[in-house]
Amino acid sequence: MNVVFLGPPGAGKGTQAKTIAAENGIPHISTGDILREAVARGTQLGARAKGFMDSGALVPDDLVVAMVAERLSAPDCAKGFILDGFPRTLPQAEALASTLRRSKKAVESVVYFRVDDEQVVERLSGRRICRVCGANYHVQFMPSRVDRKCDRCGGPLYQRDDDRAETIRQRLEVYYAQTADLIKYYGERKLLVEVDASRSPGEVTALVRGVLGLEK
Repeated sequence: MNVVFLGPPGAGKGTQAKTIAAENGIPHISTGDILREAVARGTQLGARAKGFMDSGALVPDDLVVAMVAERLSAPDCAKGFILDGFPRTLPQAEALASTLRRSKKAVESVVYFRVDDEQVVERLSGRRICRVCGANYHVQFMPSRVDRKCDRCGGPLYQRDDDRAETIRQRLEVYYAQTADLIKYYGERKLLVEVDASRSPGEVTALVRGVLGLEK
């Protein structure tokens, strides 16, 4: 099962990817995880990526694609994988297809998590993070017991700059501009399926199982 999960920030694709991957014994792979793992292991690609990350610059497409290819060659991907948030652009999708062809593999399904923009803003703008231990909360869905204090360590909670409503809307604009061609690309290849990501996490999990033929 070689699957790609796509959707705007805040759609819940990471949460769903972890659940579906665990249920099926395959790895959940995100570009963020790949970058951190490669840097931690001190690989040649990781060393190159670290230079960009340390300077605050975006890691170039060709380097990200090479790192994804390296990760997909690992033994735990033999039975399949879930790519979370990659590819993000049409060139990345084409590079991924080329990489998989060399291993006689292919993307089998692309699940698009559709959710209303205002719901994304509500989800992300409500996030709060502990400055001390990094624990995550949400003012509406998972509030701390004491206002603006962490339940675990008592540290202060704060809102990240990129979780502010105006920033989220800008991120969404960038996301849609980047992925319009990508959605069309997978749609034309009859690989794209959509799920309503506005529902509860459990309901979305059931929808994902359904479109992937994994009903329990």
